[in-house]
Amino acid sequence: MLTDTFLRLVNKYSNNNELATNLWLEIFTKYSESKRYYHTIGHLEAVINELNEVKDEIIDWDTVLFAVFYHDIIYKASSSTNEADSAKLAMQRLAEFRYPAEKIAKCANMILATKEHQLSEDNDTNYVIDADLSILGRKADDYQKYTEQIREEYSIYPDFMYSKGRKKALQHFLQAETIYKTEHFIKKFEKSAKKNVSNELMDL
Repeated sequence: MLTDTFLRLVNKYSNNNELATNLWLEIFTKYSESKRYYHTIGHLEAVINELNEVKDEIIDWDTVLFAVFYHDIIYKASSSTNEADSAKLAMQRLAEFRYPAEKIAKCANMILATKEHQLSEDNDTNYVIDADLSILGRKADDYQKYTEQIREEYSIYPDFMYSKGRKKALQHFLQAETIYKTEHFIKKFEKSAKKNVSNELMDL
């Protein structure tokens, strides 16, 4: 499904099928790296499935999709520049088939926004960051699996270092007025997300 979605997307702007295929293979390869446990192709599918529910509310659907496909293409647990590196690569790749420059810039900004998950003046961006955080509001079993996968990705760090960083991230979510920024996601996930995050904090 994801393969077809991406290829159709690129082919709206280019008739170079080989380029489209190579771009997809790069995405698939990156999200299939051995040290990834959560930030995988499955994460992309989950985010796009969430966004499909609000597709009618999104103004620039194509740019939103490109932002999702590229938002974690560069992912190293030891790096603090994953979002910036992913945005940079996205800009390079979208330029290869002459995606409109203003849309490339918007895509990069959406990717950068997935670092801090702050309210944006651009509501398409708010939908992207909300969908990216949808796992926080899922049922307890799914959330537990997510926390285990994240711990695996950060296995290079001992428990005391991981717990310190994880607490900071979770507190960041709880200190915000709302975890989610759009009405749809607040209604769907806010209550359960706060419960899940609070429970994890107590366990750390």
